[in-house]
This record gives sequence, C-alpha cells and structure tokens, in this order.
Amino acid sequence: MNDLSGIPARANWSDDELLECVSVIPEMNNTATFTFRAPSGALFDFLPGQFLTLEIPAPGGTVHRTYTVSSSPSRPRSISITAKAQEDSIGTRWMLDNLAPGVRIKAFGPAGVFTHLNFEADKYLFISAGSGITPMMSMTTFMFDLGSEPDIVFVNCARRPGEIIFRERLEHMASRLPGLDLKWVVQTPDRYQPWTGYQGQFNQLMLGLMAPDYLEREVFCCGPEPFMQVVREALQGLGFDMNRYHQESFHAPAETEADLPELDDVVPDEDTRAEVVFAVSRVTAKVAETDTILAAAKANGLNIPSGCTFGVCGTCKVRKTEGEVHMVHNGGISEDDIAEGYILACCSNPIGRVSVEV
Repeated sequence: MNDLSGIPARANWSDDELLECVSVIPEMNNTATFTFRAPSGALFDFLPGQFLTLEIPAPGGTVHRTYTVSSSPSRPRSISITAKAQEDSIGTRWMLDNLAPGVRIKAFGPAGVFTHLNFEADKYLFISAGSGITPMMSMTTFMFDLGSEPDIVFVNCARRPGEIIFRERLEHMASRLPGLDLKWVVQTPDRYQPWTGYQGQFNQLMLGLMAPDYLEREVFCCGPEPFMQVVREALQGLGFDMNRYHQESFHAPAETEADLPELDDVVPDEDTRAEVVFAVSRVTAKVAETDTILAAAKANGLNIPSGCTFGVCGTCKVRKTEGEVHMVHNGGISEDDIAEGYILACCSNPIGRVSVEV
C-alpha cells in the first residue's frame, strides 16, 4: 500500500486569489476552453454544474461575465470554462483575443444550484443546445470519474455536427461507460459528411425515441430560452412531472434556490373553459383548454382533414383569425405559416376565445 503521508495537504482556492490561465484549447470557431490554476497550488472545490464569474478588463471598461465550469471537481487541480463568443460579445471576445497561458484574471465563485447532486436520481436526462452542454459535461465527467455506471441519456442540439462541443471526449467516455447514451441533434449536416443521426428541431417524437422511459428520469436542461421553452412544452405535453425538471439559463444563472425564476409557461388546464368559433361553419363550441381544436371540430360534426394527429404531417393546418392557442407541434408547420396565423388543429389547445376558418 502506498504511503501518502508525505504529500502536503493543500488548501482550497478562494476568490481572493487571482486565477492563472494555463491553457487555451480551441473547440470550434469563436469557442474555446480556458483552463486555470491557482498560483498557490490550491485545489478547486465546487459542485458539478456550478459557474464562475470572471472580472474581464474589456476595452470599454471592466465587465463581469458568468461561465459554467466545464471541468469536474473530481479533477481539482485545475478549473475550466468553455466560452462561445456571439456577434455582440464583449467579455468572451476579449478572452478569445487576450487570454493566454500566464495571464491572470480575477474570478468569483464557484456558485449556483444547477447540479445533479441536489437532485440525486437513478436515471438522468440531460438536454442541451450549443454551449449549454458545459454543465452537462461537468456532471457527466464527475459521474464517469466515480467509476460506477450511471444511467444518463445525454442529448445535445447543434446547428451542424462540426459544432457539437466535446463530441469526441463524450464519445470516448461513452465507449467505456455503457450507461452513457449519447444523442446528437443537428439542423443540417456538414458538407461532404454523411449524417445518420437526428436532424431538425428537438421535439416530442425525438424525446420518445431517445428516452422511452423519460417519465422515470430527472431532467436537466440548458440552452437559449426559446430552446428550453420547446423542451418544457414537449415534457408538459407528455405528462412529465415538472417538479423533476431543472434548467440553467445562459444569461441568468441562479446562485441560490431563491434566485430561480418562476416559469410562466402556458399550460392548458382541464378545469378552465375555452370557446372555439368555427367561423365558416358558424358553429361555436364550449370546450376545456385541454381539448384540441381538432377534437372540438369532430365533437361538433365538423371535418378538418387530419393524418398523424401528432403535429408531424401538417394535414390539419387551418388559419386562426382570432385569439390564442397553445401549440406544441413536431415539425409539421413552418415558422412562416405560424407568422401568417396558421395552426395545426391536432396539437393546438384554445386559450380563451379562438376563431378559426373552418
């Protein structure tokens, strides 16, 4: 047995000490992983999924930016963040242009409540888009390093395969960890590179194929707000217990439970009444919010042509002339059609009074 008594104990890093950049690894265009160490040799103690706040000396003045830690606390001698610069980026752009080995920077934290350790479960479903993959990477690496076999369905959505951050590292872990099931979703393939995975916008159908037992999983989600709303609506529409759903915002990570924002999603209520006016047929139906426009039409002897009844085929597209609906579709209607007032009757729930051209 090795004698470790001669190894000196190290203190944990505190944000009184500057961080020193020790490596910058390009991940893709305008995206890099920055790794830091404490000049004193202190160790990093944090929860997987937490974030750091960096004090960045940008040209126009000091700015503070939060970045999720992409490394794992199971590897405590360094700490890494992975940042992507958007078109209007100030802080991340400065980092990409100026941070290099040897440069020191002020940081605060780590902090945050977005971690699987606060909601331990037998099964997890991690869903992310773009650089929202970073907390999922930290949590997955942590479980990988424990040496046991977790049950994780890991979903990441990107514009194209070449923009999936950490793809090779995650696939390497998955090759040694049967319990890590990777699912990539892209909008379009890379040119000259065949793509056999999922393609399009994440939706309920994909969810059911990726994780048929989603009702049994603890769900963690990170990405732009419109993406997270799509995920929430998909889960709500499938009857998922949203108390088991947890999300982290790109722009406003929460330091405490009290900082978590209230989700104001529209969720149809079976006890709330709505009214559907079929304008052409001159029929008005009193229904529950949980009834679809298609169901209301059929119940009143009206025929709206339909096919899949799951928001895929687009057969039941009709024009809405008044009111609001809650529509969770699976790709059967374009954004242009929605902007022109069209809905899919099979997956649209009336909210209040709604009029359609039927």
